[in-house]
Amino acid sequence: MRYSFGIEPGLRVVVTAGAAGIGRVIAEAFDEAGARIYVCDVSSDALDACKKDHPDWHYGLCDVSDESQVAAFFADVKEALGGLDVLVNNAGIAGPTAGVDDIRPADWDMTVRINLNGQFYCAHHAVPLLKQSDRASIICISSIAGRLAYANRTPYAATKWAIRGFAESLACELGPSDIRVNTIMPGIVEGPRIDNVIRARAEKEGMSFDEMAAAYKNMASLGRMVTAQDVAYQALFLCSPLGRNISGQGISIDGHVRAL
Repeated sequence: MRYSFGIEPGLRVVVTAGAAGIGRVIAEAFDEAGARIYVCDVSSDALDACKKDHPDWHYGLCDVSDESQVAAFFADVKEALGGLDVLVNNAGIAGPTAGVDDIRPADWDMTVRINLNGQFYCAHHAVPLLKQSDRASIICISSIAGRLAYANRTPYAATKWAIRGFAESLACELGPSDIRVNTIMPGIVEGPRIDNVIRARAEKEGMSFDEMAAAYKNMASLGRMVTAQDVAYQALFLCSPLGRNISGQGISIDGHVRAL
């Protein structure tokens, strides 16, 4: 099923970590709506696989935790697309699953560098391009861990809460330039990434994978996980004319998760 939500063809869209997972699904949704797509990813294998299915997209190998790489990437975005209309700040990692006294400081630092610093670096270099657009929007991908307590996942939760504050502050700052900034907070998104999280938590709490997976589903009132497509359609809507007066919002796509 294809949706465009009235998006004008030719919308110039960057999706970070866009060669696989949620990022790729978001990029594909914008592509189906007629947008021009530029994705970056830290994985050359993921980029190569994505190129086979979408040879008309633009691609860049980029570690968003490295500001110099981000600067070079957005310089190429300007050259390739002639500007920018939408930044989907999607790149992030799950971080460690452990009690705070067992988390290695190096793992904490890495989670912050990728999940939070990466969002700043990308916005820092994207905003000068977005200020030249008449349909500019930023989507920051956070998580329901950015509104709920999450034991044994403090690096992840801390960065996802911080992303919400970053995005809402940007909405205030960039509103006069007619740039809308919103945060999407996906819930328990089915796929390999959440499987790894469930497996690690099950091991820590002495449960089987199936028992922990069932417990995760029961956290949502609807009793199910959401899909990457659910997240993608929300991003598409927010960047469309239908979302023209939505800014500074944190929107949960989660089936009403009440606790983690």
